[in-house]
Amino acid sequence: MKIRVMNISDYEQVYQLWLSCAGMGLNNLDDSKEGIERFLNRNPETCFVAEIEQTIIGVIIAGNDGRRGYIYHTAVNPDYRHQGIATKLVNEAMGALKALGINKTALVVFLKNTDGNAFWEKNGFTSREDLIYRNKTITEMVRIDT
Repeated sequence: MKIRVMNISDYEQVYQLWLSCAGMGLNNLDDSKEGIERFLNRNPETCFVAEIEQTIIGVIIAGNDGRRGYIYHTAVNPDYRHQGIATKLVNEAMGALKALGINKTALVVFLKNTDGNAFWEKNGFTSREDLIYRNKTITEMVRIDT
């Protein structure tokens, strides 16, 4: 297995991987090829894929705002889980963020995604009870639940 920086030519394989993973919250705008390309252009050093023989089996999308790091859409092909691939991807992204001077990273996991929540807790990510997550839609989008 090889871990390398993600590029836009990986999009089709990555998107199919996301669709194969229960609990992913995708939408037609941010997760479109154009949306991911925008994200990769802003964060060219912090998004990674894991591949075996040119087949993508894992992905992590990470970026920063200059102050905090953010992790999105971490996924591993169900056939390759429990082999440490997601942890390696997280470590790679965290190392890239640290190299950019980012000292803290956040992420959002759906409450119903018990496997995802267990993974993040096992990897040292704590939940915050003192916050209320809020957002406001600027452009209407369609959610694609897996």
